[in-house]
Amino acid sequence: MEIDWNSIELRVGLEVHQQIESRRKLFCNCPPIFSEKYAYKIERKLRPSMSELGEIDPAALFEWRKGKKYIYEVPIDSACLVECDEEPPHSLDLEALKVGLAIAQYFNSFIPDEIVVMRKTVIDGSNTSGFQRTAIVALGGRLVYEGGEIGIQTIAIEEDASRKVMEGIDYTTYSLDRLGIPLIEISTAPDIKTPEQAEEVAFLIGQALRLTGKVKRGLGTIRQDLNISIRGGSKIEVKGVQKLELIPKIVRNEAMRQLNLMKIKEELKNRGLNEEELRRYFIVKDLTEELKDTNSKVLRNAISKGGVILGAKLRRLRGILGLKIQGNRTFGSEVADYARLWGKVRGLFHLDELPNYGITKEEVDSVSKALGLEELDSFIIIADQREKAIEGMKGALERLILAFNGVPKETRMADEEGITKFTRPQPGSERMYPETDIPTITVNNKLIEEAKTLVPKRPDVIVNELLSLGIRKDIAVSLLKSKYFDLFLRVINGGGEPLIAASVIEVDLKGIRREIDLEKISEEDLEKIVLMISKREIPRESLEKVCSYLIENKGIKVEDAIKAIGIGLEGSELEKMIREILIRNKEEIKKRGEKAFNYAMGLVMKELRGKAEGKKIAEIIKKQINSL
Repeated sequence: MEIDWNSIELRVGLEVHQQIESRRKLFCNCPPIFSEKYAYKIERKLRPSMSELGEIDPAALFEWRKGKKYIYEVPIDSACLVECDEEPPHSLDLEALKVGLAIAQYFNSFIPDEIVVMRKTVIDGSNTSGFQRTAIVALGGRLVYEGGEIGIQTIAIEEDASRKVMEGIDYTTYSLDRLGIPLIEISTAPDIKTPEQAEEVAFLIGQALRLTGKVKRGLGTIRQDLNISIRGGSKIEVKGVQKLELIPKIVRNEAMRQLNLMKIKEELKNRGLNEEELRRYFIVKDLTEELKDTNSKVLRNAISKGGVILGAKLRRLRGILGLKIQGNRTFGSEVADYARLWGKVRGLFHLDELPNYGITKEEVDSVSKALGLEELDSFIIIADQREKAIEGMKGALERLILAFNGVPKETRMADEEGITKFTRPQPGSERMYPETDIPTITVNNKLIEEAKTLVPKRPDVIVNELLSLGIRKDIAVSLLKSKYFDLFLRVINGGGEPLIAASVIEVDLKGIRREIDLEKISEEDLEKIVLMISKREIPRESLEKVCSYLIENKGIKVEDAIKAIGIGLEGSELEKMIREILIRNKEEIKKRGEKAFNYAMGLVMKELRGKAEGKKIAEIIKKQINSL
């Protein structure tokens, strides 16, 4: 289904988070590195508290209701008492702050005279303290590019959260190695109006950050949060998107979800249903006896473990839970998400999808009779331990009630297909308050001038510099837009030939991307390969072979891959191998006469492609054909 984005008034805002390359963490002297070695573990339980205005943040309250225990692995070489929340934070790292001030100057943002660190309530366990420390370093500004202008709302420097290691029903294990690594967060205004524009703006902001030369690289170092809304819907926050190409899918799917939720709201209104009536008829009944002989594995498994089967009547909701709202997900999936998170149950069944899953038509009729269903009524079933099943029913009812408002304000996550799923309610404004352990920082002229050295160059300036290196204008413009542009800069700074490096990135890499998933190769390894090709240390034809070998042999070094493949054949060794191939086919070569070269070239390249430069191979073939 094609959507007219203007007619539905699509609005998207981005929050781009990028790890900063610094010598220490943001609030202590530990190095910002990942580590699998940990000295000991600590366990915590976190709870929400009232703000100064007597309010409790709804997201914090939701996380607390899960009753989870949090286990923290404390690495030997990248965490200290600050990460354990056993020692006050140190002063904010000025190296990281300068990156924020540089980006503020790039976007022409307003920089305040003082930087104040704030606490932001977070009790999903990712911060041992129950809050994240963040500091706004600039306000306002604009990203100006070919597609228009996008407003910048805030630029902040904050600490990254702990790294999730494992998750169970009643616990989550985190590593403290990532906690405290400096992050820069750039928040745009909701000026983005199409899915494709959202991807482009995210790329341009990420590119500006990379051009400072002061941010970390690789998967997981940059994350985008998307704030998506349409006319009549709500601002939905989709968190933790790591792949740029997923952004358009997520925006489309979320817009479609909101459109369909508003259709459901309208249908509920047309049926004359209201919240009070739904609550009155939503009476939970024990259906274990009615379904004790069922063939459904899910229901039988719950009974065998001492659980129960609970059902509830849904007044005049037949057909509603079965409606698709995004991809293959139905409204029933949305209701099940709430049941899972409230009651820690596996899910639920609803009438619109039955008979199915081992539940027969006779059993459906039996449940309908037990619950007293009328013509337009529906039902849901949850099977688990009684206490969990009851809480799951409460969660399901909560989501059904929210349907009367259309699109509830939620924080969601997206899967690899760009389908969004509920994770928690959206936090409120009452979760921010000043950090009293860290003094404010005065922004003086010295700090601003030092930050200026990190301000990225403007696109037109960069294109002119590329032209001065002899690179064609179309390649220069394309290269600037490439995700590998900063890789190109590192290659030429490392002594690589600019023309070769540009051509490898813009021609060869694009060519092999159809066959090879380059995302499976680290940026460091890719940089090393392009550098070696551009310095003529290995043949250009070897690119695909080396990349494939690295993917097939995970963890191997680039140098070892080159050695294993046999790349870089030179001199007498190369001549010997070519001569052996030609001698084996001597009679056929003689028969072809003047056309022998093309035939011989094909034979040799079949065996040696990627192991030596094609130009060298051709020279040797011509020489040896004459001698034959």
